[in-house]
Amino acid sequence: MSQTADAPIPGLRCDAFIGGRFVAARDGAALPLVNPANGRVFAQVADCDVHLVDQAVGAARQAFEDGRWRNLAPKARKVILQRFADLIDAHTEELAYLETICVGKPIRDSRTLDIPKSAGMIRWYAEAIDKMYDEVAPTGAETLAIVTNEPLGVVAAIIPWNYPLYLAAYKLGPALATGNSVVLKPAEQSPLTALRVAELAVEAGLPEGVLNVVPGRGEIAGKALGLHPDVDCLTFTGSTAVAKLYLGYAGQSNMKKVQLEAGGKSPNIVMADARDLGRVARESAWGIFFNQGQVCSAGSRLIVHRAIKEELVAEIVRIARSMRVGDPLDAETDLGPMVSSAHLERVLRYVEAGRKGGAEVVLGGSRVHAETGGYFMEPTIFDGVSNDHLIAREEIFGPVLSVIEFESVEEAVRIANQSDYGLGAAVWSRDIDTALSTARLLRAGQVWVNNYDASDLSVPWGGFRQSGNGRDKSLHAFKEYTGLKATWIEIGSR
Repeated sequence: MSQTADAPIPGLRCDAFIGGRFVAARDGAALPLVNPANGRVFAQVADCDVHLVDQAVGAARQAFEDGRWRNLAPKARKVILQRFADLIDAHTEELAYLETICVGKPIRDSRTLDIPKSAGMIRWYAEAIDKMYDEVAPTGAETLAIVTNEPLGVVAAIIPWNYPLYLAAYKLGPALATGNSVVLKPAEQSPLTALRVAELAVEAGLPEGVLNVVPGRGEIAGKALGLHPDVDCLTFTGSTAVAKLYLGYAGQSNMKKVQLEAGGKSPNIVMADARDLGRVARESAWGIFFNQGQVCSAGSRLIVHRAIKEELVAEIVRIARSMRVGDPLDAETDLGPMVSSAHLERVLRYVEAGRKGGAEVVLGGSRVHAETGGYFMEPTIFDGVSNDHLIAREEIFGPVLSVIEFESVEEAVRIANQSDYGLGAAVWSRDIDTALSTARLLRAGQVWVNNYDASDLSVPWGGFRQSGNGRDKSLHAFKEYTGLKATWIEIGSR
C-alpha cells in the first residue's frame, strides 16, 4: 500500500474564529493535528482556553441581543443560508480533503457523501424557515392567546470527529434557521472544516458573531461551554460518558437546555424468513464496517436466527474480505485508518477481551499496514457471542461485529432490548406482521425494517435511554433550539 503524503494546504487557518475574524490562542497554545494514515503531524490548531471560550460566547451573545440575525425577516435568513450551502458545495474538494486528512475518512466518502450532505442539511433548513407557523390558542372572544417559537439565544454545539462537518450541519441548520447565535466546538482531531465553513458563512452574508468556532480539548473548551452561564442551549453528539458530563455541567451552572445524541450498540435482527440474504449480508456488512465502524448507529450486534446463521455469516465474511483497507486519499479505498493511535489501541483491547471471553474470531482482529505509520485495522467478526459478553454490551466504535444467535422472536427482542443503549435497531423478515410487531417492541429511536440505516432529512434522528435525548434532523429539530412563549392579550369589549 502506498503511504499517504501530506500535501501542503495553502491558506490553512488554524486559529479560533470569533466575531467574524480569526483569533490566536493566548501564548500560542496549540494542539497537533495528526494524519491517521501515516501518524505524522501536519498542522497545529489553536488550543482554546476558558478566556477564548468566554470571548466567543460574548460575541455570540452580542450578536443575538442586538438582533443582527434573529430580527432578519425569515426570507432574508433563508437567502443567506442558501448562499452558505452553495458555498459549501462550491468548496467540496477542499473540504473533503480537510476531512480526510484529519480523520482518515476515505476521500470518496468525504467527496460524495459527507460534504454534499452537509450542504444539503443547511439548504433543507433554509428552505423551511419561511414555512413554519406559530399558533393562536382557542380562547374566548375577549382574549387572544398567541403561542410563538422563539430562539433560545446562544447555542453551544459540541461535535465529534467521526463526521466532522455533517454532524456540525445537524446543529447549524436548525439553530441558525431559528435565529440563534452559535459557538461551535469541533473535536480536537478534526477542527479544520468547521473553521473553513465559518469563513464561508460570513462570505455568504451571515453577520459577524453569529457563528463562532473554538477548537480545543473537551476537558477545557468543552467544559467551559457546558458551565458557561451565558450559554442558553448545549447540543452534543458523542459518547455516553461525555454526554453525562454535560448534563452535570448544566445542573452546576444555569440549567441550560441540553440536547444529547450519545452512544449506541444497535441490534440488527435477521429472522429465519428474511428475504434475499445477499442483500441482508451487504447492508449488515456496510452497517458495521462503513467509516471503519466509527458510527454511533453501527449495527454492531448481528442477532440472527440459528437456521440461517451459518449461511449469512459466511456471506458477510466474503463481503468484508473484499473491502479494501488502505490510503484514504485513494478513491478506490473502502476503509481508511482509525482516527488515532489511542483509538486503535482501545478497539484492539476490545478484540482481545472478546477472545478471552470465549468468542470465536472468524475474520480479522488485527492491525494492518503498520509499516505506513497509520492506524489501520481489518474488519473483524466474532461468532459465538453471548449478549452478556463485554463486546456485546459496550460501544466499541470500531470495525467489530458480534454475532449472536436466537431461536424465537421473543428471544431476539429480549436480546435486542437488553442494552443500556437505544439509538438504532433493524429487523429483517418477509412477514410484515412479524416485522412490524417486532419493530414496535424494539426500544430505539429509529427502527429499520428490511434495510439497515436508511434515512433522509424528513425523519428525526435520536435515541432512547443512554443513547441520549432530543432529536436532530427533520422539522422536529426546530424544537431543540426554540422555546415556546405564550402571549395572552385582553381585547376587552367596546
